[in-house]
Amino acid sequence: MDAPDSWTAVIDLIERVVGEEDLLPSVIAGVRTAVREVAALPPSDIAGHTRALLAAATRALAARRGPTEAELSFVEELGVTRARQGIPIEAVLAAVHVAERAIWARARELARAEGVGPDRLLDARELYDDWAETVRSRLITSHRATRAGADPLPGDRDAAILRRLLQGGSAAALAVAEAGLPATGGLWVLVARPGAAVPVERALREHPPVLCAIVNDLLVGVLPRTPSRAVAAAGITAGLAGPAEPEELAPVRRLAAAALAAAESTGRTGAVHIADVAPLAALTERPDLAAVLLDRHRSSWAALGSGAEPVARAVLAWLESDRDVTAAAGTLFVHPNTVRNRIQRFTEVTGIDPFSTFGAMNGWWLCRTWLKEAT
Repeated sequence: MDAPDSWTAVIDLIERVVGEEDLLPSVIAGVRTAVREVAALPPSDIAGHTRALLAAATRALAARRGPTEAELSFVEELGVTRARQGIPIEAVLAAVHVAERAIWARARELARAEGVGPDRLLDARELYDDWAETVRSRLITSHRATRAGADPLPGDRDAAILRRLLQGGSAAALAVAEAGLPATGGLWVLVARPGAAVPVERALREHPPVLCAIVNDLLVGVLPRTPSRAVAAAGITAGLAGPAEPEELAPVRRLAAAALAAAESTGRTGAVHIADVAPLAALTERPDLAAVLLDRHRSSWAALGSGAEPVARAVLAWLESDRDVTAAAGTLFVHPNTVRNRIQRFTEVTGIDPFSTFGAMNGWWLCRTWLKEAT
């Protein structure tokens, strides 16, 4: 039997790898890139299950044992969840394999520095493989049992088809045929908030074929044409992207969601195409850069004192009115000179020239972020 210290070094190595701050995000990115069927799942979904499996595997290696029934119960739940999401078992296993490969590759890189020789690392890998084989067997069993007993309610049918469509590949081709959507000519994806589901779905279904369902807390519609004007007439905001081929709809759905966020940030209504708000979408999708901008001008906000919020609102209204002082004054119910004075004050304190192209972009983004932080 191995010396205790020898095996402790192996466990320390595995725990160090699993605990690396950048490992899990890298693994998740690799899984979503390599396995298209899971790309439509939220990163938090994949991360949660991956983290739980890693923790269970580490405990098993530390005790040099196989999986416990408690661990296998979690595995069963994972199989049931993925089956209900319409993710094929082959894709589930592929995702697990991609994660395993990344983790053990990192372990090999660090082994020598951690005092773990090749033989001892091989022993750990063989023990892990035995543990993983039992886990995979239970995963397959629970997934197949769920799929065999699946009989979705009528209201769930569109959601099940839509999830398969967003997987891409052959699953998307089959989903398109099942939904009665054309396989060629391009498809459009529309995204709206669940609160707008009834009127948006009613508007979209006026001109079938169309596929609509709530997916990951958003109403998602797929249709073979630009949406009807009824969406705009209802005064509802929706994001739109496309056209694209069926296997490309997962990234198109993300673009539509970005268009929705950008449209909401400026109060636009109707079906807003991502191409019409591309700069705004790029800004709203980068909270890290917004934080940098905010930090850079934190002293400016303080220097403006009680006038900070009125100044920000004036600059924002002026920029969103195409630099029309009169229009901005009407929006704010103030005199045009008040708007001019506040714009001048903003320029003096921040050093940003809102009359220049990039200065206007920085000014808009900064004022929008200031006001968001103030609420």
